[in-house]
Amino acid sequence: MWRILTIVLLSGGLVASCLPADLLAQTKTSAFQDKRQRMVKEAVVGAGVSDERVIQAMLATPRHEFVPSKHRKNAYQDMALPIGAKQTISSPFIVAFMTQSLDPQPTDRVLEIGTGSGFQAAVLSPLVKDVYSIEIVEFLGKKAAKTLKRLNYRNVFTKVGDGFKGWPEHAPFDKIIVTCSPEKAPQPLIDQLREGGLMVIPVGERYQQTLYVMRKRNGRLEREELRPTLFVPMTGAAEDNRQVKPDPAHPRAANGDFEQPLGKNGFVPGWYYQRRLTWKTDAQAPRGDHYVLFQNDEPGRSAHLLQGIPIDGRQVRSIELSADVMCRSVVRGPDARDLPSVAVTFYDGQRRELGTWWLGPWRGDQDWKKETRTIAVPLKTKEGILRIGLFGATGEVAFDAISITPNSR
Repeated sequence: MWRILTIVLLSGGLVASCLPADLLAQTKTSAFQDKRQRMVKEAVVGAGVSDERVIQAMLATPRHEFVPSKHRKNAYQDMALPIGAKQTISSPFIVAFMTQSLDPQPTDRVLEIGTGSGFQAAVLSPLVKDVYSIEIVEFLGKKAAKTLKRLNYRNVFTKVGDGFKGWPEHAPFDKIIVTCSPEKAPQPLIDQLREGGLMVIPVGERYQQTLYVMRKRNGRLEREELRPTLFVPMTGAAEDNRQVKPDPAHPRAANGDFEQPLGKNGFVPGWYYQRRLTWKTDAQAPRGDHYVLFQNDEPGRSAHLLQGIPIDGRQVRSIELSADVMCRSVVRGPDARDLPSVAVTFYDGQRRELGTWWLGPWRGDQDWKKETRTIAVPLKTKEGILRIGLFGATGEVAFDAISITPNSR
């Protein structure tokens, strides 16, 4: 039997030991299973997904198999991860939430637009009759097909093509799930959805999207708003025909003063991934009459808001990041980074992280105070993610007047 020499740190010293290769593989698999169970408990069930069939599918699907090896250590974190070609694998919560919203039934034939890594199709596989999945990026489509075949997902059929056009030879579909964002639902997909069928799709501006579930009635889609979100754009014809383009030379924080009324289901407009937040009305707010308050009493539990921003490092030399902040009884969480802050992360054209910069962090108690920092923008920057929240700390933190002011090169 092949054996692998492993070096382990034991009681302050290095000890060499020989473990059977199959035992080592089982140990690794067990570690992934433990992480997956914790992820589903905290990031899926803990965030409101309640469909037991969906929960079981998430527990059974090995997300690490769909993640590039260099990102595998983060496979069971509730976060999107780059998979190449400017694309990402969606966070576990979003995959589970979209799957639940699709109301998958054992007799359904489902069309997926945006195969990506193949993870969403794998989650759907045990829940429906067949999954037909289209990916516009050739190498991603071929890689996902190999992964799905290797893992024995026999009812998933893939092809490389423009998802805007759908897959007419297999239409009509009972359900359609779109894992990339066009400005509006493509007409070919509407035509290929059966009467009474459901489509789950994020639509809107490039960095200001809303996830909808749409039902086809009398040939038209009736829309139900679910939540703000952020997906990679649907490329091809959908992106070519986009009417409202992002402005990366003039990045800004949308609804940074939180004056826009809450959307349907209680979500803050312009922001997504809302966790443990209250929209407060107060005439003494630093700007206007409203601000957001995060509260958490469980160390390590997420409490935050996120927002995507277009920003081009070739045009923007630096930004002035500012916010009004108030906190009460803030105690750091189990990770050193578990403290309230305003953070901005920059990404290059391939969605590789270039670095994160912060306002804060804050501890203890602080009355309302304006905080400002000048941040140099890396030259390769093509977009950013703005984050505010407690980030695993306990206590309370409030934010208002979040703003980004660009300085041109």
